[in-house]
Amino acid sequence: QVQLVESGGRLVQAGGSLRLSCAASGHIFSSYAMGWFRQAPGKEREFVAAISRLGSMTSYADSVKGRFTISRDNAKNTVYLEMNSLKPEDTAVYYCAATSRGGLRVGIYEYDYWGQGIQVTVSS
Repeated sequence: QVQLVESGGRLVQAGGSLRLSCAASGHIFSSYAMGWFRQAPGKEREFVAAISRLGSMTSYADSVKGRFTISRDNAKNTVYLEMNSLKPEDTAVYYCAATSRGGLRVGIYEYDYWGQGIQVTVSS
């Protein structure tokens, strides 16, 4: 099993930047591909970004492509989500997730472990 803890969420103004971190513990971090998802009030949880086990491949939702960057530091057991040019529609609870499956995974049900989520609020 893997324990995931997100940090870095806060209130920011539109156009601003924010970096989320997800610290993992419990198992060998490099054994897991990682993803970020988000859920806004009244909406379903949606895929944001994913990164392969060693960080060689990444994938992004169209809504964040070019603005967000996912990265990982396996030595620190941490995955990051760098968010730039934030928009009010980016407001959501952001979740870090881990999967032992190979490649890039963009489906909610493909992930085995989830963090508690962290609030990101982007004001207009």
